[in-house]
Amino acid sequence: MTERETALGDLIIADQETLFQHLADQMGKVAEKAEDRCVIGLTGGSTPKKHYQWMVANGKLPEAAQQKAYWTTSDERMVPLSSDDSNFGNADRMLLQPLGIAEERKFPWPVEVDAHSAALLHNRKWAERFGAQRCFDLCVLGMGDDGHTASLFPGSPLLGAGVMDFFACVEVPGKGWRLTVTEAGLDASRAITIIVTGANKAERIKTVFNQPAGTYPVQILENYAPRVTWLVDEEAAALIQ
Repeated sequence: MTERETALGDLIIADQETLFQHLADQMGKVAEKAEDRCVIGLTGGSTPKKHYQWMVANGKLPEAAQQKAYWTTSDERMVPLSSDDSNFGNADRMLLQPLGIAEERKFPWPVEVDAHSAALLHNRKWAERFGAQRCFDLCVLGMGDDGHTASLFPGSPLLGAGVMDFFACVEVPGKGWRLTVTEAGLDASRAITIIVTGANKAERIKTVFNQPAGTYPVQILENYAPRVTWLVDEEAAALIQ
């Protein structure tokens, strides 16, 4: 395992299982530290699915996270929770249900209404349940091949727009409407962890760490660097200097 400090946050390079263990441990630690509530925002994609399966199969999600954390996702597609494309739906089916997490500690996006109403409702319900001053205790993110994170894609109108709500809806060309944490939500999060795996991400990871801020959406994490941890497997990190 290699660890280093970067302008974008702490970088940990290791094999996939070591990264999975680190993220599971982090979930446990934020739950243990929480005095009142702890909210963990999961992410979508193939790597998180593998992580869910690994935690369930090996009993790796710490007891504190199982007993104390509230669960949601950092972004979501406007699809039913029953859909294979639903980030929260996949987390629920593959992690939360198998572990018997209580329904009252699940906080999915309200995708049964239109995108604008869903964003407004999610912000309101969040403030009512968790307070209006604090977002995630742990926000888990991924990175796409184009350098997007959450549902903040290149050219997104949410980037640099000064949106004050923690969550917003956005139409992504060719992908439809999405719901996502905003820059304000990231700024109000206590810890942010981004996990990136696979050789197909190597070229983009190299440019993300070497190009000036503003080249890719994921580089907004530089603004929160003291609270950001990058978990990058050896294949994805192969070109990082």
